[in-house]
Amino acid sequence: FGAATTMPSEENDEPAAAGGGKNMVHNKQGIDMLHGRIWTKVLRFALPVAATGILEQLFNASGIMIVGNFSQSDGTAAVAAVGSNAPVTGLILNLFIGIALGANVTIAHAIGEKNDTMVHHAVHTSIVVAVLGGLIAAVIGELFAVPLLNQLNVPDDVFPLALLYLRIYLAGLPVILLYNFEAAVFRSVGETKIPLIALTASGVLNVILNLFFVAALHMSVDGVAIATVLSNAVSAAILWGFLLKTDKVIRLEPKKLRIDGLCLKQILRIGVPAGVQSAMFSIANIVIQGAINSLGTVVMAASSAAYNIEVITYDILNSFSQACTTFVGQNFGAGEIKRCKKTLLLCLLEGIISLGVAIALILFFGKSLLTIFNGDPQVVETGYIRLMLIMPSHLFSLCYEVLSGYLRGFGISLMPALITMICVCGIRFYWVFCVFPHFRTFANIMMVYPISLGTTAFFMVVAVLLCHPARTYRLAQAKAGAR
Repeated sequence: FGAATTMPSEENDEPAAAGGGKNMVHNKQGIDMLHGRIWTKVLRFALPVAATGILEQLFNASGIMIVGNFSQSDGTAAVAAVGSNAPVTGLILNLFIGIALGANVTIAHAIGEKNDTMVHHAVHTSIVVAVLGGLIAAVIGELFAVPLLNQLNVPDDVFPLALLYLRIYLAGLPVILLYNFEAAVFRSVGETKIPLIALTASGVLNVILNLFFVAALHMSVDGVAIATVLSNAVSAAILWGFLLKTDKVIRLEPKKLRIDGLCLKQILRIGVPAGVQSAMFSIANIVIQGAINSLGTVVMAASSAAYNIEVITYDILNSFSQACTTFVGQNFGAGEIKRCKKTLLLCLLEGIISLGVAIALILFFGKSLLTIFNGDPQVVETGYIRLMLIMPSHLFSLCYEVLSGYLRGFGISLMPALITMICVCGIRFYWVFCVFPHFRTFANIMMVYPISLGTTAFFMVVAVLLCHPARTYRLAQAKAGAR
């Protein structure tokens, strides 16, 4: 790693202009993460990321609302069909978003080290991985679509709609993953507003297309799926254009799109465990979704509606996790270990405040929000059970996500993944197969979330204390200096 740079006073928000041409390139970042106040810059990074995730979820939820209210077929069945696919699509997306996070950390380290060549190779490798990975995942997904839905115990009246939605969604995976990798590239340099702009434009298009396909053309879940794929294609195209024109070090040159072996190894070393960590949540949720589906269509619709609300708070906590990963990644690359530790504390503090406010508001307006998705009183009451049990437990999620992000910023990605597999999957599998059969209620299923999330948060704290990456780095530097 490069030698530590001299930090300016925390009272000065930005450093003085660098003199050399090489350093001038690095001053063209969206946010200078290596100098100045951290707390304001964490907010500048996290809030647009949170807004992007929330808007994305709102636009996706609009499809569920539209198909639930305007579908010519059974609206409840259509909502249940889309909701039953969430664990499957989430499994695929989370795996590749984790790999995209590996690209984010690789680029952030290279920026901290002022290694422009490594940044350039990592950007182009990431884009190729996104497209190829999307094509491979689409083919495999199409082959296993029916067995996957069978494992979810999707009711007969919902199965054809769920399969139709899943097949169309899988066909659009290359552009969906391309957008996510492009967004990760921009965030690695602290540029979070451009992905927000792209998402806003494509999201508005998504709503328009949903209304056109479902309300005007009288399509069902197929219209929602087509609208999702087309809007993601637009957002990917917008970010592609920005990457071609940017004056930052992450500029894209199509003729140089190829996989660099060293970069790919680094991206996968960090990204695969992170992707597996996220994917394990989805696998556990697939098992839980199967238990939910066994309780009938009304419960499926209620759970789907509640999920589309509660995921808003996840987007907030995830934004602080991404901020922690990126800030720590750059500062670790530059040898600024004190700023890494300060980043962790600020991300936790600011995340708790932001998340607490969001949870309170959603719980207060929860039943009104659920009514937007489906006006059936039974659906609303059942959905609110999920909100009441899961929303507060997202404070545990904030803790382990930010701590995971901290470790990943140092390049430690395997341990968080192992903790997640053991705590989340182990507890949730045991609950569904051993506890739920004796108490077959929706509330009983939902109890597994706070229990598993709290356990995971506890062991993630233990992992950070045991690893102590900042102390390990200092000891390594001291030994290198002694030699």
